[in-house]
Amino acid sequence: MTIRTILVDDEPLAIQGLQLRLAPHEDVEIIETCLNGREAIRAIKTHKPDLVFLDIQMPGFDGFSVIQGLMEVEPPLFVFVTAYQDHAIRAFEAQAMDYLLKPVDEQRLADTLDRVRQRLTEKRGVEESVRLKEVLQEVAPDAADNFVDGDDAPAANRFEKLINIKDRGKIFRVDVDSIERIDAAGDYMCIYTGDNTLILRETMKDLEKRLDPRRFQRVHRSTIVNLDLVRQVKPHTNGECFLVLDSGAQVKVSRSYREVVARFVH
Repeated sequence: MTIRTILVDDEPLAIQGLQLRLAPHEDVEIIETCLNGREAIRAIKTHKPDLVFLDIQMPGFDGFSVIQGLMEVEPPLFVFVTAYQDHAIRAFEAQAMDYLLKPVDEQRLADTLDRVRQRLTEKRGVEESVRLKEVLQEVAPDAADNFVDGDDAPAANRFEKLINIKDRGKIFRVDVDSIERIDAAGDYMCIYTGDNTLILRETMKDLEKRLDPRRFQRVHRSTIVNLDLVRQVKPHTNGECFLVLDSGAQVKVSRSYREVVARFVH
């Protein structure tokens, strides 16, 4: 898999430095370099790259303006590269893959590229499944009706392994494995890990799409639990029960979600 990449920075030396650091990564193909935001928008629309390393502070169109200028097209993955760490929160709000400080650390860059590879593999797998279904629909409609595409298949690598949560003015990178339960409060989610509670602005419906349903199940209209961290099932009245989690917390399972408990009693 080749990662078609564009570098954007108003400092030519910064571009050269990033080119040198990317050189050992043979699957990264630099298809264009740009010295300002307007050039970047044109290049991205023309070449449709997989990945863009984007400086934030540039004269005229800054990095955030570049992303806004691409609202009508399918955007690539973005990694912000900057000398200033005070833009980190805005970078993650803009759905950037990562945020690298200059001079770019080689190991940090390697970790970022691993995440990029994973995201692109997932994306291409879904796209291939969609194309296959379209072909089947033309030549064998009956087979297409029974086809499970990449958007429905419960493959573990489709789902998030890290979630970025902005809380109390900071960005927390939460390992999904550490999430014990999630409680909904309107458009806000309370994320409980073993040693922390964080608030995420997102709907329950959208968050569920990011989590592997084989591990994270809703047990109440407003509660999701990590089934791997359930240690005990305690029956209750009226067909309800409680799940006792690793931390000792008890979560009530409503009657509507009793099938979730079935996997623990077989």
